[in-house]
Amino acid sequence: MATKYKFPKRFLWGAATSAHQVEGGTSNQWTSWEHHNAPTLAAQSQYVYGSLDNWDSLKAEAQKPSNYLSGRAVDSYNRIEDDVALIKKMNMNAYRFSIEWSRVEPSENTWDSDAIDHYKDYIKLLKKHDIEPIITLFHFTLPDWFQSIGGFAKRRNVKYFERFARKIVSELGVTIRYIVTINEPEVYASASYYQGDWPPNLTSRYKWWRVINNLAYAHRRVARTIHGLNRRYRVSIAKNSSYFYPGDDAWLSRLSARVMQYTHNDYFLKKVIKSCDYIGLNYYFSNRVYGYRVHNQQDNLSDLAWSMDPSDIQFVLEQLSSKYKLPILITENGLADSDDSRRKWWISETISAMQSARNNGVDLIGYLHWSLLDNFEWNKGYWPKFGLASVNKDTLDRTLRPSAVWFGKIIKYLRQAS
Repeated sequence: MATKYKFPKRFLWGAATSAHQVEGGTSNQWTSWEHHNAPTLAAQSQYVYGSLDNWDSLKAEAQKPSNYLSGRAVDSYNRIEDDVALIKKMNMNAYRFSIEWSRVEPSENTWDSDAIDHYKDYIKLLKKHDIEPIITLFHFTLPDWFQSIGGFAKRRNVKYFERFARKIVSELGVTIRYIVTINEPEVYASASYYQGDWPPNLTSRYKWWRVINNLAYAHRRVARTIHGLNRRYRVSIAKNSSYFYPGDDAWLSRLSARVMQYTHNDYFLKKVIKSCDYIGLNYYFSNRVYGYRVHNQQDNLSDLAWSMDPSDIQFVLEQLSSKYKLPILITENGLADSDDSRRKWWISETISAMQSARNNGVDLIGYLHWSLLDNFEWNKGYWPKFGLASVNKDTLDRTLRPSAVWFGKIIKYLRQAS
């Protein structure tokens, strides 16, 4: 397979995680929420997930309240050497992770030097092994004190996020280059303020709209601050983008697909693109539109019942490149696949699509698979398995899945052939 492809010598091959999902021992607005909602989430699990084809295999885990408590997660905070060893074993040269704001600033304007030193040591370890660190500043979790004053629902609070960004980037210095300010802003705003599924569990269209626009404002301010520290930094967001396409030739289907493409993919990007040095792309699925609704295929689904169309990432890459004329880094891409039966196919299709996009002029600078490890998938808990490495929940031992071993060999060949 690999003999058909050629990627640049400095292409970034890696994986991604977020602090709350893997570190363990966090204390933020999510951990507070989990303790109040775990029993309810467990009780509702059969109603929510009972129709999944794999319900029989996941129900034992999904029906336990402990599944919805992040707890020690997979203890990555104390096992950085183990995780870096996995990255090296797969011949990767990049790793994206988030800086947990609630660790660094547990109370307003009080900085935890030990936590800052931890992240410095983490980056030193990555650099020692020639792994490019890519940091994320906001990946869905906020300090309790920040949430208590309104979080991102109030524009005046953005100054606190900007202060955190200035502090952490100043402390880390030029040991880092790639910075993601905000992960999936629309996902956070929708799940937290419109659908009411995530803390603070609001269903306010007004606050949802305010949060989306405040996050765009926050990115612009933080990007300006970071660029003011050093123009070497390359700053972006990690934008969740899908491929919307009409399922037939009806005018309504074609119009709806264009409208959805704009509202879901372009609206937020247009607000921040001038302060981005590259585009961070999170891609998981496409959306087939009939009339004014999305009707995706139901015969090829992940464990989360997401339609699997990995090759469509080519079209998203080409659309973004054509519109915005910036380099693109795939900051997340993967699938929930507990038995590891489809991950190899997914990665193979994705690499082929990436090569086709590059052949068509896309300046693609890297690919980061979600996720390095099985982790805590927010209000779904631990049962979705996205990891290249499985994690034994009792011993926390990490084991690369067969698809990850294969992927590591592909990366090795592609890096040697570049």
